Amino acid sequence: MKAIQVKKPGGAEALELVEIPVPQPKPNEALVKVAAAGVNFIDVYQREGRYPVALPFVIGQEGAGVVSAVGAEVKSVKAGERVAWTSIMGSYAEFVAVPADRLVRIPQGVSDREAAAVMLQGMTAHYLVFATFPLKPGDTALVQAAAGGVGLLLVQMAHHIGARVIGTVSNEEKARLAREAGADEVILYTQVDFESETKRLTQGKGVEVVYDSVGKTTFEKGLNLLRPRGMMVLFGGSSGAVPPFDPITLSQKGSLFLTRPTLNHYIVTRDDLEARASAIFEMIAAKRLKLRIEYIYPLTEAQQAHRDLEGRKTTGKLLLIP
Repeated sequence: MKAIQVKKPGGAEALELVEIPVPQPKPNEALVKVAAAGVNFIDVYQREGRYPVALPFVIGQEGAGVVSAVGAEVKSVKAGERVAWTSIMGSYAEFVAVPADRLVRIPQGVSDREAAAVMLQGMTAHYLVFATFPLKPGDTALVQAAAGGVGLLLVQMAHHIGARVIGTVSNEEKARLAREAGADEVILYTQVDFESETKRLTQGKGVEVVYDSVGKTTFEKGLNLLRPRGMMVLFGGSSGAVPPFDPITLSQKGSLFLTRPTLNHYIVTRDDLEARASAIFEMIAAKRLKLRIEYIYPLTEAQQAHRDLEGRKTTGKLLLIP
């Protein structure tokens, strides 16, 4: 089968198209023919070596497809069923072997591509607004990169909850998308200082929560915008890692909370995984969650997909099709 493999960490050129054997499912696994694989920043971090992975490895952690075979112990899924997954390595390929308890069935009303587009980013947005900092009607949230893959989904969910959403974006097109998703105010950080503008929009009161996937270039100013006992939710680092800092800073700025969550810890049990996936699929089927799948690349163009993602040229979701 064709797959994208990383043999040594590096730039996008480290993604090599290779021919390798189709994996054989272990007793607890299902073999899935991949219909679509999601492209995410965690893939970039693993490719770069920021998140070390034993080499060589087939990259990609998210996808959807059809079960083609199951291991001897598998009872939860069967051949022919449509399924989706996340946080399982090997998705940039024609086939992937996935532990059966990490697969969720795709319901009617949700396409394979839609499922592949929301397993990581959709469930991330879900846990951020419903669990990490459970938003309430009337809360004010600052969403960095509001037109990104997670950002557009997070803005929609926060808007439906009834929170006031302030989003940051880099250009007018992204501002339009953020507004369409439900952002109450949108700040073009390339034109104005987002810290001073957020203070103006909140009459100096600041926000209850900052959802920050950018990291290095936004973190410190984000802390300055939190109300006393507010929470900084740092769930990514597209601009680089946040430098070490003294936790006393959190006290000095208002007894703030800081968390660095990851999806894996919010879908650690089978019940957690099924509940979050079901909630997202229900939102899609009911048209309460609008997906933006901006680019669809053939598997052979994985390098270009990574370059586009890293270049901050994209909004919404990128998919690879084997």
